[in-house]
Amino acid sequence: MDMQGEARLVQRVKGVLRRTRRDYSADHDQHLGGYLGAMAAFGTYTAAWAALVRHRGRPLPERPEPWDVVLTSVATFRLSRLLSKASVTSPLRAPFTRYVGPQGPAELHEEARPEAGKDTVGELVTCPFCMSVWVASTLTAGRLLWPRATRTAMGALTALAGADALQLTYGALVARTSGD
Repeated sequence: MDMQGEARLVQRVKGVLRRTRRDYSADHDQHLGGYLGAMAAFGTYTAAWAALVRHRGRPLPERPEPWDVVLTSVATFRLSRLLSKASVTSPLRAPFTRYVGPQGPAELHEEARPEAGKDTVGELVTCPFCMSVWVASTLTAGRLLWPRATRTAMGALTALAGADALQLTYGALVARTSGD
């Protein structure tokens, strides 16, 4: 294909992408290009972990043990909230977000900055559900590469989640009995 043919192909692809974005989002502000970039980044991240696991010659388990699934679930929940909502981790999110106000105990409500490139990352880093995909993948890879250290860290995160639940329960009980 010559350069003019390549230029025409690029223009066609751009036109298809513009129409797709317009037809998909109508009047809503959806960042399809940013989401596509995030998907590509996650695919690359996961492929890098998989290559490292393979390179190290670590065997994959036939199936996950139920206890490991529970441990990974609770640790993923806690680390995702810590990264995406905690006051103490706000400096990590600050380049991509704007502070709105407090949201729950030791948590913040932040919004993604509307600037191109920051909007999608801002959505990712303020969403515990979005963050959990990355965290669960990282913890799973860690279990394959460094099982003892990762299981220890996951145990600590799980204990932290349990402590948080106890703190919130205690606070609710105190508030309930103080009101009588």
